[in-house]
Amino acid sequence: MLRAGVPSPVVPYGADQTLFVVIDRRDEVTEMRIERNDLEVAINELVAGCFNDPIKVISFNTLEHWVKDISPEIAAEILARCDIDRITLPDHLSDFVESNTSWGIKRADTCRR
Repeated sequence: MLRAGVPSPVVPYGADQTLFVVIDRRDEVTEMRIERNDLEVAINELVAGCFNDPIKVISFNTLEHWVKDISPEIAAEILARCDIDRITLPDHLSDFVESNTSWGIKRADTCRR
């Protein structure tokens, strides 16, 4: 439980920086949190298959002390890139996209080569 006056372990104090954490499931019981300071790198790594089973993408700012689940925005961006590039949504991202968009795989099915 967080207490007043005690810094949050999730959002560190420091320079004004927005960081992105990809929560990746390694197996049934193990999750890893992989931190990136560049959103473009995180998206490219997701598409490239650098993560086993991505669950969520969280952003937080170290100076302003806010945290936000940006998974729906990332899923939408991945689908938009598939559309633009006319490629099929990578299989390793289908669960992530389906669970983080209201239109899920129905929209992803339109992304074809």
